[in-house]
Amino acid sequence: MSENIESGMSALAVFIIAAAILSAAQSVVTTGLAGIMSDYHVSSTTAQWVYSSFLLMLGVMIPLSAFFIRRFKIKVIYISSLTLFVFGSLLSFISPNIEILILSRVIQGIACGTLLPITQIVLFKVIPEEKWQVYMGLFGLIVGIVPALAPTLGGLLVDSMGWRYVFLIFAVVISVLTVISSVVIRLEFETGHYPLDLYSLVLCVLACIGLMFGFSNIAENGFNLVWVILPIVIGTVTLVLFVRRQFRIETPLVDLRALKNKYFFFGTLFSAILYFTMCGLYVILPLFVQNVNNYSATISGFILLPATLVMIVFNFVGPVLANKFGVRKILVISCIFTIAGYLLMATYNASTSVTYMVVTQIIRAIGAGMGLMPSVTWTIAVVSGDVEDATAINNTVRQIIGAIGAALASVLMAVFAGGVIGLNHMSVYAFDQTSGIMAFLAVVMLVIVIIYIKDEIHDLM
Repeated sequence: MSENIESGMSALAVFIIAAAILSAAQSVVTTGLAGIMSDYHVSSTTAQWVYSSFLLMLGVMIPLSAFFIRRFKIKVIYISSLTLFVFGSLLSFISPNIEILILSRVIQGIACGTLLPITQIVLFKVIPEEKWQVYMGLFGLIVGIVPALAPTLGGLLVDSMGWRYVFLIFAVVISVLTVISSVVIRLEFETGHYPLDLYSLVLCVLACIGLMFGFSNIAENGFNLVWVILPIVIGTVTLVLFVRRQFRIETPLVDLRALKNKYFFFGTLFSAILYFTMCGLYVILPLFVQNVNNYSATISGFILLPATLVMIVFNFVGPVLANKFGVRKILVISCIFTIAGYLLMATYNASTSVTYMVVTQIIRAIGAGMGLMPSVTWTIAVVSGDVEDATAINNTVRQIIGAIGAALASVLMAVFAGGVIGLNHMSVYAFDQTSGIMAFLAVVMLVIVIIYIKDEIHDLM
């Protein structure tokens, strides 16, 4: 028994390390976009696909995690993901043009999108349920802090060696980790010949790509028929067809019956709304700081940095407190901080100081950090007998809702501003109104907690 626990913990450790490093690949490339534009002579609109394509594949791969872990041995999934990531990194290093570079980022995104949800599933299977909150907090801390530091480290590497060497370093580090992991991982879960429904797979891919692609393009293209409306329509239709099919076939790609549990449904809705507001904030705050307050991009990043670090810390503190005092109390406190943070944002004006913005963002970040991991862990625990599908559903919904949040927040701000965001009263009004809407969504979160979130999970089953 002790040997099984030891092998499980060893496997979980290397999974978390790999997940943290692969997550860093998501944001590290942003510091090299200027060099990529210069080397390939492309516009910023084209270059940003080096970043966006990675995110897109995260959303596509997450729903497949339940199928992978039922069909394949955990070691095979892990080694395959890392090998694919190394291949994508080397392809990025030697890429002769922007198209190959974007393709290589797609490959990296597939690897990361496979490994991240599988890591959570491994955690839920290895760790006793009464310790889920604490270990999910640790997972959130580790997987959060590495991507947060990645742009800074990436900037140093880009300035000293060039953007290509960032990918070469990833390839070397992950290659070493792959060799070590091939010895360390002895963990096995029950697998079987679980059939892959290709029709469901196609519908799932089209739904995720359509919705995320369409909403992500609103800020750049408005409500353009080809780039926005058509993808959203295709995504919505295929999502409806996908959901209907999962309830009708014997071996669904993702078993959606967990959504019939009202506590799982509203727990997922809570974390999705929270993630919606977070992603929206990361779009509207830099716009306000740079276009309305007329601060530099560096100052814009500085305003968010302390809040990001605080949120990462509370990703760990929140679950620990939830484990000690009960998740309901912690989520109520999370909502109060979140509401206060967005209401304080609604007081920003063209002369608001950097200090005031930093402090108010820290208040909001405490709420976000205390809320995300405890709510996700509680939601999965409600249907603990089916962690594979529950994790896939919860992560996929958050990923799609996050993309929608980022797009709608920028659209709302532009609409309230009359179309142009600049140094004028309308733009200040637009930011304040959009922040007010975020505060209202946080109130909705509080209502969900009061009505549906309970401390005693087993009484809900």
